[in-house]
Amino acid sequence: MRIARFNHGRIGVVVGDAQLVDITEVIGEDAAAWPPQGTVRLIARFAELRPLIEQALPSLPRLRLADVTLRTPVPWPNKVIAYPVNYHDHGREMQAGYRADVQGFFLKPCSSLSGAGEPVELPEVPGREVHHESELAIVIGKQCRGIAREQWREVVFGYACLLDMVVRGKEERVFRKAFDTFCPVGPWITTADEVGDPTQLEMKLWVNGELKQHASTRDLVLDIPGMVQMAAAVMTLHPGDIIATGTPAGVGPVKNGDTVRIAIDRLGEMSVPVVQGTLGRTPVFEKPYTPDIIKQR
Repeated sequence: MRIARFNHGRIGVVVGDAQLVDITEVIGEDAAAWPPQGTVRLIARFAELRPLIEQALPSLPRLRLADVTLRTPVPWPNKVIAYPVNYHDHGREMQAGYRADVQGFFLKPCSSLSGAGEPVELPEVPGREVHHESELAIVIGKQCRGIAREQWREVVFGYACLLDMVVRGKEERVFRKAFDTFCPVGPWITTADEVGDPTQLEMKLWVNGELKQHASTRDLVLDIPGMVQMAAAVMTLHPGDIIATGTPAGVGPVKNGDTVRIAIDRLGEMSVPVVQGTLGRTPVFEKPYTPDIIKQR
């Protein structure tokens, strides 16, 4: 099943290639409720709600995907967990002396989340570049802590495409990745049963139609079971939590007017426009950043 969130907080199921069924009332959610945790509750109660959804789908009206605005599927997770330098080729190109399996993870703020139908807004940071990073998103389905590696499938709800945007520099990583719209996720969540083996997913990213990144999840340094286990070793994972698996080689700058497209096997794709915003100026970024590395393969 493909779970989407659209327009003003409504929740739907994507059917076929171009249609969406609104299930907001079926699952007893209020699209206007604050905080917007409807999809978190859906994920937590999915075993109970799935039969009701499947029974209702044939009789509900269908909307055209082209006529709705896709938002981030889980706008209010407990946390967004991100693993840095989790592909060897990206580590080489950035000349990083560590990898995710020995470095651990960092957290991105939930306020950085946006959806497939929303633009990435560049902050006002003259002299700095904002780079794209294509990643797989793992969505947690059950509360867990201290799980064995072999239990990882039991706690994963599904998967999505994710862009981890970053202001390039040497300042605190989270600070540079925390801007609003710096974590587009979408276009929807595909449940784990429809994905099958997530360790062999091909991922590609284009900027203005030019292929910039291409990798497979088989190339991850710390694999999907390892990421889930490591995160759960440190903290309790909750339904709706998002794990960003890290980016491969090919990261690079985006500018106002660009379009970033990401596609992952069996998960769909999203094309996100890039626009220049007027907010985000801070003394931290007043000094221009000149990289002291030469990107390598």
